[in-house]
Amino acid sequence: MHAAQLETYRNVQKATLSGRDLEAEVLSKAAYKLKHCQNNWDAPNRDELLDEALKYNQKIWTVFQAELAKPENPLSGKIKQDLLSLSAFVDKRIFEIMSFPAPEKLNAIININLNIAAGLKGSPA
Repeated sequence: MHAAQLETYRNVQKATLSGRDLEAEVLSKAAYKLKHCQNNWDAPNRDELLDEALKYNQKIWTVFQAELAKPENPLSGKIKQDLLSLSAFVDKRIFEIMSFPAPEKLNAIININLNIAAGLKGSPA
């Protein structure tokens, strides 16, 4: 598929995804960005790729935090609290990786993103 056709497909896909599907897609993309960094740890542009992947993940989790903190959020208090605790862990891990990069440190965030994405899709991880 040519780049322009692929981009058109992605735009149509984004426009037709439900909220949960979109969240799952974004989390999956974030996990794959981190996995790409992990698989290419010795690449000459690793620092740039890692920085981009970590910032992408950080933005996603910041949006989740903001949505979870809204009083009108329909999730139960326990689920909100659990997700906020998880997001605090993800934030802490991102800052740890930024300070002291190591490929194995990416596993936790990759697994969290993929498991939540699978849950949002209603399928096992």
